Amino acid sequence: MPPVHSSPDATSTARSIPPDAPTFPFELVRSGLEQVDLAIRAQARAFDPAVEGYVTYVCQASGKRIRPALALLAGGATGGTHEGHTRLSVILEMIHIASLVHDDIMDGADVRRSMPTASAKWGSSLAVLLGDSLFAYALEQATEFDDMAVCRIISRASRDVCSGEILQTQRRFDLNLSVPDYLRIIEMKTAALFAAAAELGARLNGANEATQAALRSYGLRLGTVYQIYDDCLDLVGDETTAGKTLRTDLIKGKLTLPVLYLLMNATEPQKTKLNRMLLKGEPMDTSILAGIADYEGAVEQAIRQAQSMLQGAVDDLTILPPSPHRSALEQITSFLHHLLDNCRVPV
Repeated sequence: MPPVHSSPDATSTARSIPPDAPTFPFELVRSGLEQVDLAIRAQARAFDPAVEGYVTYVCQASGKRIRPALALLAGGATGGTHEGHTRLSVILEMIHIASLVHDDIMDGADVRRSMPTASAKWGSSLAVLLGDSLFAYALEQATEFDDMAVCRIISRASRDVCSGEILQTQRRFDLNLSVPDYLRIIEMKTAALFAAAAELGARLNGANEATQAALRSYGLRLGTVYQIYDDCLDLVGDETTAGKTLRTDLIKGKLTLPVLYLLMNATEPQKTKLNRMLLKGEPMDTSILAGIADYEGAVEQAIRQAQSMLQGAVDDLTILPPSPHRSALEQITSFLHHLLDNCRVPV
């Protein structure tokens, strides 16, 4: 077994997210998420015994269970949750975990959730196969729903996740990438699963088409904002607080929203310098970027755009009757708004 790689040192100039940030509003679905965790562990045991340990490890490092929470909250807001919502949550989370395993390989990331990534721990070859196994198993489980539309929506979201990753890889170091191009990519690679979780949470309760469409829109906006936040965090965050390897996007040629705004707003000499550094894949820490006139303004512009999208997500929820679950869905937008407020250029 290859040795575990160590994580790079955190950049000292980066600003961490404050410890008083609000917690994700999970309390209403806490017991449901516990059931999801138990079900995920049970699904890991369904793999060959020689594979089970690998699956269990990556499931431990997958994070907050945001997609399951969305499915459960959407279910609660449209009539209540049942066993189908647990199954849906497990499937979406396994697809998400599979995508993270593959992401970490492509990004050369050593750490996720303060744990060594699968590729750092066991090598890229095994990690690729592990991600493939999780994808295949999740899609197999999706076929067990009686409503074939559920399976189609899950499969389409999985396809979008993979297609988004292909497009992002294809457009690395592409200085002609536009903001609409970027938004399309992240809608596919990140927001697709958020949208499926919210839409299907309602569909499993027989909600009407308008409600399903509104919740899909809510999930799509929420997932897009979450990715913009993650992209800003990669640029200005602190590795110790974030619990994962940062400063990889620029090195790998990923042109994220703040970088696109930086390129759009820079002077010609600054743009030439930036282009040269990007195309060479040279490491750029915040001290280098801070020397470019509109660095702070570019990050702020990306944050403002994301926060504007959050208002659209709140508007999507007006189709739902007032309830604690609808309030929790609204609180998620407030949670992300707070994170974005605190993800700014270090001063």
